[in-house]
Amino acid sequence: MLFDSSTRSELARSFGVTLVVILTIVLTTTLIRTLGQAAGGNVAPQDVVLLMGYATIAHLATMLILSLFIAIVITLGRVYRESEMTIWFASGIPLSRFMRPVLRMAWPVLLAVIVLELLVWPWSNRNSAELRDHYQKRGNLSRVTPGQFQTSRDGSRVFFIEREGDDAATGRNVFILSNQHERESVTTSARGRLEMEGDDRLLVLDHGQRNETQLKTGEKSLARFQQYKVMTDTQVLANASQLPPKAMPTLDLVRAPTPKNQGELTWRMGMILGGINMTLLGIGLSASNPRRASNWNLLFALLAFIVYFNLINLSQSWVGNGRMTMPRALIAVHGSALFLALAVIWLRDNANRFCLRRHLKGAPA
Repeated sequence: MLFDSSTRSELARSFGVTLVVILTIVLTTTLIRTLGQAAGGNVAPQDVVLLMGYATIAHLATMLILSLFIAIVITLGRVYRESEMTIWFASGIPLSRFMRPVLRMAWPVLLAVIVLELLVWPWSNRNSAELRDHYQKRGNLSRVTPGQFQTSRDGSRVFFIEREGDDAATGRNVFILSNQHERESVTTSARGRLEMEGDDRLLVLDHGQRNETQLKTGEKSLARFQQYKVMTDTQVLANASQLPPKAMPTLDLVRAPTPKNQGELTWRMGMILGGINMTLLGIGLSASNPRRASNWNLLFALLAFIVYFNLINLSQSWVGNGRMTMPRALIAVHGSALFLALAVIWLRDNANRFCLRRHLKGAPA
């Protein structure tokens, strides 16, 4: 049918353009944020592009839902403004009839949202967390830049080292300034290397000396050593059970129904249900007055999306804190949103029928 095909094709074009714009904005902001984290020493510079990719993939479902919602509002809003909707209404096609072409166009997008939320979201978060954790758990010797001073993760030590060849585990001309327990020490060594003892990482120095000063009394001491071990990191090997809920697979969340896991599962299911509800809500919120050349309907629709998205995050917090069960949170937020979306469409249809009847009664015989 011409009605279905024309509506779907225009929706698809609007969706593609909107997704490209939103994806460009998200990529730019993610790149800026990741570069800032790399400059602050929180992530490895060589992992910037990979982390940016993981972050973009993780939020791709949200971008798809927003793009679909905006495409529906823009497309149907144009039909309203150019009085095409009046022709469809006069032809006996109600607003609820638009649900079929909209859902036929939207179902691949909603299917992608389901896959992204249930499978890709935890996978990307887990890989991103592993990259960050791997960099943060690296020994301080491997984190420093040759020829530059670098502060340790806890801020208690300052390192200076010259790398020896391409081996990141060894170096020469090591300098360590440490300030711990009201004692300041300066340790120098001709050579240093990293060693593992259990889950702890040690920096082993050879042929050096240590100058120590008591900050309270000013007492100084000098010690020379053939070998000296400095603790750089404890519990380097992370346990898989320490993963945050957002990085856990969906089946693991179901098998371990703790409040935090239930809250994360509520968010994932909420995004899926939210995508369906926003598709229906976009049909009702697209109405605009053809006599007013304004985009107030789009602004109002975006405000509705922001409120709904915040309610999804709030429901996650409710379930995670034990204030509400998962079924109650899903019904309260998404059941209400579904009822509101269908009610808006119903009210639009009945208002259009009422106006059409009134117009026909007032028409001359």
